[in-house]
Amino acid sequence: MEKFESVEAVLDFAIEREQEAVDFYEGLAEQADNAALEKTLTAFARVEAGHKQKLIVAKTYGAVVESRGTVVDMKVGDYLVPVQAGPNMTLQDALIIAMKREKAAMDMYTDLAAIVDDSDLNALFTKLAREEATHKLTFETSYEENFLSEN
Repeated sequence: MEKFESVEAVLDFAIEREQEAVDFYEGLAEQADNAALEKTLTAFARVEAGHKQKLIVAKTYGAVVESRGTVVDMKVGDYLVPVQAGPNMTLQDALIIAMKREKAAMDMYTDLAAIVDDSDLNALFTKLAREEATHKLTFETSYEENFLSEN
């Protein structure tokens, strides 16, 4: 994990990562040849944009977030081989990519929560980690339903 000089630097880092996620999901949506997949990816781009907005608000006004609950981790994506995004990717490929990205985002927010001293920022990063875990679970559930269920 990168060493940060200030709380502002931590938030700037997280804001940049969320913008990368928005750009990534929008790019995948543009490449998707499946309307349902395109709609799902566009929705996730909007969710990531919402995360970015929460971080901007925290940077501007301070972080005040209620954080509670846990999310089940099916770990489906943890055992799949990474694939490359591209115009010919399948729904299966897109789900694998999404699971891996959401896991990375979840891990990043968990790490950020561990390095900040500010309890409000800790709560914000913990909440965002939980939201990323929820996204991962959504993709894992879809993967299981579409590719792991018995026929």
